[in-house]
Amino acid sequence: MSSDLWSFSVFTYSRRGVERACLQLQSAGVNVCLLLCGLWLEERGVTCNKQRLQLLRDVAGPWDADVVQPLRALRLQWKAAASEDAGLNDLREQVKSLEMEAERHLLSRLERLAQSWPQCEETERTAWLEGVAADAANLDRDALHQLRVAATGT
Repeated sequence: MSSDLWSFSVFTYSRRGVERACLQLQSAGVNVCLLLCGLWLEERGVTCNKQRLQLLRDVAGPWDADVVQPLRALRLQWKAAASEDAGLNDLREQVKSLEMEAERHLLSRLERLAQSWPQCEETERTAWLEGVAADAANLDRDALHQLRVAATGT
């Protein structure tokens, strides 16, 4: 298992079923970077508590709203037109790369925040995923369970 959050996230996201579950949860309002961070913290045995969840949200919220979401919105806005315009498609791919880089920066910020939290503690298996997804208006608990199964094999 990769020790840094970015490598862990790339590996986890590439597992069968993870992308689909993440996109379902994203459409319900869950931040995928927080989901991946929650899985990473769970894997490391870091105890989940309200204070830590709030610290993660405080880091992720503004960056997601100000940087990631506008890039994603532009990429999605251009999707239909880009299928008929090669130049626009090239620009859309560049925006997609910027969106990915913005997510990488967010994961780096989350990792720096959580780096000093003690590892290998007794922790509730579902606490992190439930905690980072708790604010979603239409949380799809089945997708959350599918994510856990696909990501961890449990």
